[in-house]
Amino acid sequence: MMRIVQYTIGLLVAGTLLVGGAAETAHAQTMDDKPHTYILFHKLEYVPEPAEQPISLEATSWIGGDVNRLWLRGEGEQSTLHREGEAEVEALYGRLISPFFDVVAGMRVDRRWGGDGQTRGHLAVGLQGLAPYRFEVEPTLYVSHKGNVSAGLAASYHVLFTQRLIMESEMEASAALQDVPEWGVGSGFNDLGLGVRLRYEFHRKFAPYVGYDHHWSFGETADLAGDHASSGAFVFGVRIWR
Repeated sequence: MMRIVQYTIGLLVAGTLLVGGAAETAHAQTMDDKPHTYILFHKLEYVPEPAEQPISLEATSWIGGDVNRLWLRGEGEQSTLHREGEAEVEALYGRLISPFFDVVAGMRVDRRWGGDGQTRGHLAVGLQGLAPYRFEVEPTLYVSHKGNVSAGLAASYHVLFTQRLIMESEMEASAALQDVPEWGVGSGFNDLGLGVRLRYEFHRKFAPYVGYDHHWSFGETADLAGDHASSGAFVFGVRIWR
């Protein structure tokens, strides 16, 4: 049940340890600040419906200074009813190009287990940062090891009702140039996900939340998804950072 958590945490920690020495060297060469590390579990949540009742995880980690950083981003899902799940992990070099934006480049690995377990790799390039009106955005372009081109956009916005009670709205969308049916992907605009989570920060580093997510698939991707082309679910989880 906790396989996806262990898989992602292992990669985040391993990447942080591997680049520690490199970050020290980069600091001396670029006059960057002393390297720091940061790990944020955006989501560690349970979804009581639909039938798979999965545990979901989304995490971000970085090591570096103000200008140069190694970013590790991961997300995944593990069914609590079957030995099935999936994960995406990205390792990206990021460089500050404006007061609010980093350009990032690196690789992404997708992994599925249970059933017809599969793995694929991508090259990745994109941006991440704070857009006007304080929207956090992450547009990214991917090219798989087979030459398939896709793109994703994630955006979020925080509303503070009090210093501790916070609502986070988010949007995720993706598109692809080619059909990849073995991964449930059709060409064109693939899917759209909208979610909202209300959390209470008992401590700045620990905040339980409740929320709701809805996901839509379109075009050929919807045909491949069948009865799962549109689905929504309430979620319960916790947000942790260190």
